Amino acid sequence: MRQLRIKCELCQSQIISSICGYDYSLSNEDQDSYPPGWSNETTDEYTSTIIQAFEYQSHTEIDPYINLGRDGSYGDGGYVYEFRGSLSDIQSNLSMLHQLGWVDNRTRAVIIQMSLYNPNVELFTSATFVIEFLSTGEIDPQVRFEPIDFYRKNLFL
Repeated sequence: MRQLRIKCELCQSQIISSICGYDYSLSNEDQDSYPPGWSNETTDEYTSTIIQAFEYQSHTEIDPYINLGRDGSYGDGGYVYEFRGSLSDIQSNLSMLHQLGWVDNRTRAVIIQMSLYNPNVELFTSATFVIEFLSTGEIDPQVRFEPIDFYRKNLFL
């Protein structure tokens, strides 16, 4: 699960509304790393998985591709949480990310990418979920499934 955010200085002056009114672009993408909770200081201890979710990772550290949403194109870096470990660990980590405000008013997209395999029909499927958080406060979810049949039999023999 990968998040793309806008720079901190863009959301400092929110006099009338708590909504940060700036759209995402590659030029205003936040690429700084933070302690958990997006604050400058923390006194609590967190697992390495939680700490890593608040550290920016460039495209050389992860292997995503540029995603196209309805509102914009999203770069190939970001803040990454990997779904690894037991189900109870994943549930605990997701709960902790929620408590720490991992998704907040500076979030402009959350992208979940996964590959699935169905051995019954020998079919791979690439699934991509893009949730865009627009500067207007609207949330625009999208999903794309791309089946890949590596084992297709040649029908002409």
